[in-house]
Amino acid sequence: MSAFVDTNILVRHLTGDPPDMAARATAYLRSEDELLLPDLVAAETVDVLESFYEAPRHQVAEAVRSLVAFDSVVCVDPALLLRAAEVYETDRIDFADAYLVACAESTGVGRIASFDRSLDRVPSIERVEPPTI
Repeated sequence: MSAFVDTNILVRHLTGDPPDMAARATAYLRSEDELLLPDLVAAETVDVLESFYEAPRHQVAEAVRSLVAFDSVVCVDPALLLRAAEVYETDRIDFADAYLVACAESTGVGRIASFDRSLDRVPSIERVEPPTI
């Protein structure tokens, strides 16, 4: 592992903005053997693409898939990030919630304690709320 990769490198590479930094970021990603992409950085990248660049959901999901597929990028659990991107795109929920869904599925827990009703869109998990007092 040569380094952890930070959000700003990934965003520059994905957006081409600004051009000089984007070229440097892309060249760096191509030149390294193994860069570790933490899940938190993937989530932050989604947030920046959504909030600052106002990228459409399908483009953001494709960006996550492209990062996971990048030759030099190593993820702790690439299948988990890919499933989170899929849930994010198809069920139209926040990436953090989509990540929770992917975790609930992959661990076999299958339940998420949350007040967020958007999770009810995902049939593979069960949302549970704390009982009223």
